[in-house]
Amino acid sequence: MKNKLRTLIEQPGIHAAPAVYDCIGAMTAEQAGFDYIFSSGFGIAASLLGKPDLGYLTASEMIDSAKRIAHSVSIPLIADMDTGYGNPLNVIRTVEEIVQTDVAGIILEDQVWPKKCGHFEGKQIISTHEQVEKIKAAVYARGDSGLVIVGRTDARALVGLNGAIKRGEQYLMAGADVLFIEAPQSREELSTIARHFQGTPLFANIIEGGKTPNLSLDELEDMGYKLVAYALSGLFSATQAFIECFDTLKKDGSTEHINQQLSFETFKTIIRMDDHTALEKRFGSSKKTD
Repeated sequence: MKNKLRTLIEQPGIHAAPAVYDCIGAMTAEQAGFDYIFSSGFGIAASLLGKPDLGYLTASEMIDSAKRIAHSVSIPLIADMDTGYGNPLNVIRTVEEIVQTDVAGIILEDQVWPKKCGHFEGKQIISTHEQVEKIKAAVYARGDSGLVIVGRTDARALVGLNGAIKRGEQYLMAGADVLFIEAPQSREELSTIARHFQGTPLFANIIEGGKTPNLSLDELEDMGYKLVAYALSGLFSATQAFIECFDTLKKDGSTEHINQQLSFETFKTIIRMDDHTALEKRFGSSKKTD
């Protein structure tokens, strides 16, 4: 998976993908034809804990979630690993655990722990030097695994775009494979980043209603972006579907007339029921006596 992701990044053109928070989302994305996916810390916090993305998740919870998601599909996963969960030594442990999984890439950010969603107010950032050391530690810990490291900075909100760009330069020099400047606030800011880092694999994060304008993929590709994550689109859509389904059930006492409800047969296809039935037949589930 790791080599597959590196090949994807090296290919020309832009590559967009949704962020998911569970195996069903990952499998649905794969069946929709996406070449890779992201995991969403925001989505995992909401679905696993029922809490906002304010640093509630532990390293083990994030690693376990990423491990399950990556194993459920045959396309690469770039996993949100927040700040690496501590200092450079903690980053080494996090990365050592990740490289033993099917995860193809990770995102490491420069916020103070506990971190916040990049589109929330009140973020704080660590020093440039500290984040550089954490990226170097991640590069060391990945060894020859091929794990892709996405260096993320949340500095735009605190020190302005120029400060975020300066940090980005340092993170690339430290060994980050992809640069992610979080939450630029206009088309011009997105363009400025791309012009400054021409030839560098750049990451854009689109959140409906967030701080970054929801530009088309054509526009982002023209600017020079390589990877685009739709971080909360699936979470928002699934939550809206829950609301509509459960409101209808409460109101009508039935689910018969829910619009666009997924069929049982379609769901069995998504979870690859035929594959598991074949395994059941191959290894025998019926009780036999000798």
